[in-house]
Amino acid sequence: MSELNKITADHLRRCAVVYVRQSSTTQVEHNRESTARQYQLADRATALGWGRDQVKVVDEDLGISGSGLVERTGFARMTAEVALGQVGIVLGLEVSRLARNNADWYRLLDLCGLTHTLIGDADGIYHPGLFNDRLVLGLKGTM
Repeated sequence: MSELNKITADHLRRCAVVYVRQSSTTQVEHNRESTARQYQLADRATALGWGRDQVKVVDEDLGISGSGLVERTGFARMTAEVALGQVGIVLGLEVSRLARNNADWYRLLDLCGLTHTLIGDADGIYHPGLFNDRLVLGLKGTM
């Protein structure tokens, strides 16, 4: 199944969320290209069919580690919106960067699978409800 075939009218009726994160303030200051590439994922969402007004950029976790030791309000808000079925796709530069601990990662995968929310990164679009996609996402989450 091609990545574009995974995107349905139901996904496009919901918003697209671009999750932008760097683990430390030092990374934010010195890895500006990575941050810029993450913001450019909003353009990818529009290229995939979402309207510009449907794309939400969640960036309040910039400079906060994803290890789980510090609360990430942006991640929590995004996860809540996924759970409510309001999100059609979550985009991150690398899906392994969405969460740095297994509990957060698999909770997000489970919620996305239940609400038919897609997850996308630079490598492709994944549906956590599909066995092969879930397998790939599980592997990516451990990297």
